[in-house]
Amino acid sequence: MKFVDETVIHVQAGNGGNGGLSFRREKYIPLGGPDGGDGGDGGSIYLVADENLNTLADFRTSRSFKAQRGQDGMGKDRTGKKGEDKFIRIPLGTIVKDAHTKEIIGDLTKHNQQLLVAKGGSHGLGNARFKTSTNRAPRKTTPGEQGDVRDLHMELKLLADVGLLGLPSVGKSSLIRTLSSATPKVAEYHFTTLYPSLGVVYIAPHKSFVIADIPGLIEGAAEGAGLGIQFLKHLSRTKLLLHMIELAPTEFEKDFNKDYYSLLNEIKKYSDELGGKDRWLVFTKTDLLPEDECQATIDKCVRELNWEGPVFSVSSINKSGTEELCNSIYHYLYETEDGLKSEQ
Repeated sequence: MKFVDETVIHVQAGNGGNGGLSFRREKYIPLGGPDGGDGGDGGSIYLVADENLNTLADFRTSRSFKAQRGQDGMGKDRTGKKGEDKFIRIPLGTIVKDAHTKEIIGDLTKHNQQLLVAKGGSHGLGNARFKTSTNRAPRKTTPGEQGDVRDLHMELKLLADVGLLGLPSVGKSSLIRTLSSATPKVAEYHFTTLYPSLGVVYIAPHKSFVIADIPGLIEGAAEGAGLGIQFLKHLSRTKLLLHMIELAPTEFEKDFNKDYYSLLNEIKKYSDELGGKDRWLVFTKTDLLPEDECQATIDKCVRELNWEGPVFSVSSINKSGTEELCNSIYHYLYETEDGLKSEQ
């Protein structure tokens, strides 16, 4: 299924039923009086968050939704039936805005959380409501009100604890495949990841976190170059970014400083909030270098960057360093969440 992370839909709540115009007509009961009942309320439209959905792809073809109209009032003081509500299931992490005013209507982040987006019209009143001591046979009724009609812009932001940040081909997809059961595409060319991918990393029973693999960024991404800019918004909900740097044999003369700052500049251009998130340095593909050369290269890079934060080195091929990285991430999330992720 193609990943779709934003769409516009049209919703129309049901109109309220009209009030009934009726008079009691029974044998031996002359001048029975008015008995027109009220109409039924129109059905409303709700969005419902569903943890089993991870894309808005279902809305590529179905973009218009309408709730049921309320039934008109009937004789014998019978009230019209209320129109059925319409429930539209969407992925967790979806922000809903009015497509025209850009007003944020809601942000669905919990399973089965409901959001009223279009309220059904109120019912009309039947003529029985207007009977008075001086007006015994009113012919007055009121129509049902119209239901809300609006266009909604829905934007999905993945709910992940940790985001992988890096240039193309630094090993993000390989790492998430190693740490979790997610299976993003891995190949020996750039931009193999075309859509974000989520993976759940299990440390132990009842101890886990969610990690997001985002398509690689390139220089100029904040101005629209490459693919990553389309998905940077998904990193805004994460609590920690893993800034991944690929190690390479010395003959390639890799410019770590340039790679590091080009990526950092792009995320700062995109958002100050994103640029200010906690980041850890993670050196990947350590299996490409001998152990002593690998550590010397890491030390040199850390020294040149004046980096003072946590540093990790991993290899997705032989899984070296991955256990330490996962345990450190979980410990960090546990402490920053102030016990919300405590063992159950």
